[in-house]
Amino acid sequence: MRQPTPRHDRHRLTHAIKGAVNEGTMGSLLPIFNTASEVGYGAVISSLAAFTTIKDAVLGVSGNPLISLALSVNVLAGITGSASGGMSIALEALGDQFKTMAVEQGISLELVHRVTAISSGGFDALPHNGAVITLLAICGLSHRQSYKDIAVVAIAVPVLALVTIIVLGSLFGSF
Repeated sequence: MRQPTPRHDRHRLTHAIKGAVNEGTMGSLLPIFNTASEVGYGAVISSLAAFTTIKDAVLGVSGNPLISLALSVNVLAGITGSASGGMSIALEALGDQFKTMAVEQGISLELVHRVTAISSGGFDALPHNGAVITLLAICGLSHRQSYKDIAVVAIAVPVLALVTIIVLGSLFGSF
């Protein structure tokens, strides 16, 4: 049996690397385009006149800024289908008001930060979320087959954790 030459080995290695790079590139396109479309969607939503109505409504929900903040970030994350989109829109549009409310009520900004971060991971996983769509596409499953499981893990558990943090934070302050 003939031994492969170093040139033959180099060709095989080059071909394998090229194949891996091509496969990785093609595999990254779906998540990139899903994410880009969600960011664009969030930008359009925040520019709508109805957004002002939503913004005013969430500010008036509760006298407790933690509850209003949690609701606004969750609602915006749900509308945009993006945790980072919901958080950034909420903080850009309402951050100064929430900071002022928290300082006036003696609520630590560290707790406000925790509530904001946890809130962004609740309603962001609604069915139109890019990550949910990508996950289902990669797994070859439909929303009907898998969304109940996703909703429990990605919505119900984070929202339950958020409620717990708000209750504990309201009772004991920052921790």
